[in-house]
Order: sequence, then structure tokens, then C-alpha cells
Amino acid sequence: MAQWFTNFLTNTLPNFVLKLIIASVIVVVGFILVKYLIKLIQKSKFFEKADPNVQSFITNFLSAAIKIMLVLIAVMILGVPEASIVAVIGSCGVAIGLALQGGLSNIASGIIIMVTKPFKVGNFVDSAAGTGVVKDIGIYYTKLTTPDNVDVTVPNSAICNATVKNLSAQDLRRVDFDFNVAYDTDLDLARKVLLASAQVNEKVLETPAPEVFVAAHGESAISLKLRIWCNSADYWGVYFDMWEDVKKAFDKFNIHIPYNHLDVTLVNPKED
Repeated sequence: MAQWFTNFLTNTLPNFVLKLIIASVIVVVGFILVKYLIKLIQKSKFFEKADPNVQSFITNFLSAAIKIMLVLIAVMILGVPEASIVAVIGSCGVAIGLALQGGLSNIASGIIIMVTKPFKVGNFVDSAAGTGVVKDIGIYYTKLTTPDNVDVTVPNSAICNATVKNLSAQDLRRVDFDFNVAYDTDLDLARKVLLASAQVNEKVLETPAPEVFVAAHGESAISLKLRIWCNSADYWGVYFDMWEDVKKAFDKFNIHIPYNHLDVTLVNPKED
């Protein structure tokens, strides 16, 4: 017993401590070098020319993959047999795969987004999964910033399976309005007023030209639809400006916007 303990102190323990130090150095130094490697890749000409979606995915994937490899190397240095590592990885892989089905789905969805490119970093998207400007497309999540400046993290699988409206994909957007006017309104005058309101707005494009037409006969009003075009970046400014401008123009030309009301008629009961 004493001899075994002596051998342990003189041979086994120093070797294990040395291996532990080497493994720790590899992990710590390796993790630091990974950061510098990612920065070097990001500064390369090839990387700068790549799509922002691809850039984000590559950096996240490489960082995770290299760190996992460093940990495996450190474990082998400590003396764990490779066959045992492979067996453990295989067993853990099945368990982790079942436990992280959502995570694997997010990774697959991230690859799909990168390949199909339904949107890219900087686009404004609208979907059931979230609405906002795309800030980052990672391995698991897509980060959005909402119009009220709130960061939202959306799982890739959720946004990949949702119907996504890319509001920044096209340079121009059409803005539609429905204005109700009374039945006794001069429609020609109302049409001229709407077109004039659109034409005086500097952000409204001349081509395609604004257009106005009767959209519906309501219960108490005629619905006039105004369609105008603007640059995508000016959409919300034009949208809110037109509501205010049309109301002022209608007031100026005595065009009434009807509202729902109820007429009550009182009938005196017949006297006996």
C-alpha cells in the first residue's frame, strides 16, 4: 500500500497534473485564439464580399465547431481513450439529439435561410414570428429590432416556418388608403382633392401616378380608394402624412366624412 501510494505521488500524480495543465492551456489559449481567428476571417476580402447572412452564420458556426474540437483534444490529452470518447459522443449524440430537437431544427432552419435568402441583415420583415429590422442571423436565432427599438430574438425554425413579408426587398412600395365620403358628395371634386393632396407631398412619386377610384358603396358612405407610390424608406412618413393632409383638404372643400349614427323616431300612442 505504501509503495503504491509512493508510486502515485512520484509518477502518476505529476503526469496527471502535467497533462491537466497542458489541457487547460490548450483550452484557454485556444478559446482566445478563436476570437482572433474569427476577427481575421471577418477582415478578409472574401468574407467582406459575402452576403451578411453567410457572414453571420459562418462566424457563429466556426466558433462553436473549433471550441468543441479544442475540448475534445484536451480530454484526449488527459488520457481518455479515443474509442471511449467516440462511444460517449455517440451515446450522448442520440440523447442530446432527442433532447435538442428544437435546437437542431433551428440550425437546419438557419442553413435554409442562408441558402434561400428570404431576407438579409438590414431588411425590415413582418411575420407572425416577429416584426422589425434584421440585425443578425445566427446558428439558432435571428435577432430583430422592432420599430419601437426593442431587440427581439426569434428561433430560426419559427421564422423559417412562418410567412415572412420582406418590406425592404423592393425599392418602391404602394400605399393604399380608403376614405369614406357622404353619398351627396361630388365624386369628381373628391377625386381631385385626393389627387392634389398626394401630388403636394414631396415623398409621393409621380411615376407610377397616384390613382383614385370608387371602391365600395357602404351603408352610410361611399368608399374612395387612393393608391400612391413612394420609396420603401418613406412608407410610414407618407402613410401618416396623407391621413392628416386629406382630412385638412376635405375640411377646406366641405367634403364630409360620415360616421355611424342612429335615428330614433318617437311615436305617440293612439288614444282610446
